[in-house]
Amino acid sequence: MYIGLDLGTSGLRALLSDAGGAIVATADAAYSVANPHPGWSEQDPADWLDACKTVMAQLRTDYPAEFSAVRGIGLSGHMHGATLLDAQGQVLRPCILWNDTRAAVQAAVLDETPNVRDLSGNIVFPGFTAPKLTWVEENEPEIFAKVAKVLLPKDYLRLWLTGEYVSDMSDSAGTSWLDVGKRDWSDDLLAAGHMHRDQMPRLVEGSEISGNLRENLRADWGITGAVVVAGGGGDNAVAACGVGCFQDGDGFVSLGTSGVLFAAKNSFAPDPASAVHTFCHAVPDTWYQMGVILAATDCLNWLSRILGRSPAELAGKLDRAISGPSKTLFLPYLSGERTPHNDSTVRGSFVGLDVATSPEDLTRAVMDGVSFALRDNLDALRATGTCLSRVLAIGGGTKSRFWLETLATTLNLPLDLPEKGDFGAALGAARLAIAADTNADLSTIMNRPKVAETVEPRIDLVDRYSETHARYRALYPNLKVALS
Repeated sequence: MYIGLDLGTSGLRALLSDAGGAIVATADAAYSVANPHPGWSEQDPADWLDACKTVMAQLRTDYPAEFSAVRGIGLSGHMHGATLLDAQGQVLRPCILWNDTRAAVQAAVLDETPNVRDLSGNIVFPGFTAPKLTWVEENEPEIFAKVAKVLLPKDYLRLWLTGEYVSDMSDSAGTSWLDVGKRDWSDDLLAAGHMHRDQMPRLVEGSEISGNLRENLRADWGITGAVVVAGGGGDNAVAACGVGCFQDGDGFVSLGTSGVLFAAKNSFAPDPASAVHTFCHAVPDTWYQMGVILAATDCLNWLSRILGRSPAELAGKLDRAISGPSKTLFLPYLSGERTPHNDSTVRGSFVGLDVATSPEDLTRAVMDGVSFALRDNLDALRATGTCLSRVLAIGGGTKSRFWLETLATTLNLPLDLPEKGDFGAALGAARLAIAADTNADLSTIMNRPKVAETVEPRIDLVDRYSETHARYRALYPNLKVALS
C-alpha cells in the first residue's frame, strides 16, 4: 500500500492506494492562512504537521489492515514557500507562501541581475522563494542571520517524516536558485540572493527515494515494514503524474483556486520573457511549461462572499449551454497576475456594469474573465513554440458545465474530462511513492485516466469569444494607468 500526501494552501489531503494505483481511501485536514498585512500570506508550519497526524490517524482508524501494509509515501506541495530553519532545525518565522507579494521590489532587482533568467529559465516572480529571502535580509536581518536551511513547504513535512533535509527538482525549480536545465543548485543564482549551497537541501528526482519514515513514527502508526519516502514534487508537476501527463505534448488545464495551463516537455527550452514558467518535471529528464493565473475559482469564491450566495448556487443559476460572451467584462487580477503580465500590483475590475446587471451577469462575467486569462496563457505558450491540440480538464471549476463550455470555446480546444475519481496531486504523489519503492516503468504507473466525456468548442461562437478576448486583453494597459 502507498500514501500520497498533498500539502495544499488550505489543507492537507492524504490518499491511500494499492500497488496498482487503485484508490482505497482519502482523508483531509484543514488549516488557515494568515494575512497580517496587505499582500502578505503566511502559514505556521506546525499546522502542516498537525494536519498530517490527523489524516494518518483517520486512515489508520478506517483502514487498519491496509494502513499497516504501507511501503511508501509520496509528497506534493504548494510551491515557492520560504520555510526558514535555524541550525537546530527550528522554524524561525511563519512560512511566506506562494501568493505573498511583499517581495515585488526584491524580485525586480534579482530579475535584472545578469544571468539570473538564463540560469533559472524564468522571470523572478515576487512569489518565488529567492526574493522572499532577500526581503527577510532587508527587513528582518536578525532572522536572516540565523537561517541555516531553507525548505519548501512539503520538504518541511518530509523533514518531520524522515529527519532528512531533501527537496526534489520540480519544486526547487520554482525558487530561482536552481539551474533548471542542469537540474542542480546554481552557485551563481544563490550568490545573487546572498545565499549558500549549504543552506539548501539535498536534491533528488521526484520518483527517487529521499529517505525512510522515522522508526518512531512507523511504530506509533503500527506500520509493519520499512517505508520509503519519495522525492515527490511541486503540486502541478505531481498533479501531472496523477493524470499521466509527462510525455511531450501532453497537457492539462486546471480550474482550481488558481488557474494553470500545463504542457509536458522532453527538453529544456525556456522563454522567460513570455512569463511562462519552465520547470523540471517530477520525473527524470523531463520538463514542463506552464502558464499560471493567480485567481480562478477564487474569483467565484470572492463573488460568492460579495453576493452572499454559495459558488454552487451562483453557478447553478446559469444555463448548461453558452450563448455568447457576457457584455460585462471581468479582469480576474484579484491578487495580481503572473502569466503573461508578471504584475503583482494590478487588481481586478468589472467593466460595463449598468443598472440592469444581475448576479447571473456577474457570474458569467467572472467565468468569462478567468477563461480569457487562460487564453492569454495559451497564447503565451504558443509563442514559445509549445503546441497543444487538446487538454485534460481538472479542478473544482470543472463541475460547472457552463464554465467548461466557455473555456473550451475561448481556448478553441477540446477539453477531456476524466472519469469520476480523484486524479489530483495526492494520487500523483502516491504514484511517485510506488515508483520509488518498486522502480517499475513510469509509463505503467502513471497511466492516463479514461475520458468520460469531451467538451468540444462551440464552433459557432469561437469568433465571438475571440473578439471579446481581444477587447479584454486591451483593457490591461488602461487598468494599469487607472491604478497608478
